[in-house]
Amino acid sequence: MSEEAINELAVATEMVLQLRWSDQDALGHVNNARIITLMEEARIRWTREDGNAGRFEFGTVVASVKVDYKRPLYYQPEFLIRMGISRVGNKSFIVRGIGYQDGQPVFDSTTVMVPLAADGVSSRVLTDQERDWLEASLISPDNS
Repeated sequence: MSEEAINELAVATEMVLQLRWSDQDALGHVNNARIITLMEEARIRWTREDGNAGRFEFGTVVASVKVDYKRPLYYQPEFLIRMGISRVGNKSFIVRGIGYQDGQPVFDSTTVMVPLAADGVSSRVLTDQERDWLEASLISPDNS
């Protein structure tokens, strides 16, 4: 990850998450599957942090996840995730998240999200309100 990418994400949304004892494996690392769960928790909190019911009213689903593990995330009481939007399409958007522990990146992720229609199954076009909110959080995509 370039220094420029780290600096840009420094101004992205930050969220501190609590680690649970059960998140770790036998080596004291946070299990890679648990990192996906922690990323999900951060995304859900972020997209609903202001309680705005007009945004993603019928939810969103994950279409794709990519995680590059940079170094082990060790069990400690908490760690930091910085998130931003790296792309906004018509019916999807990409959330970029980087996890940090002791000031060092431990993972770099991208997650393609798709908003659901009222039927809870079909995708739909982003609303203007959603698009405005997402575009306000735009950061550079990961070019590594």
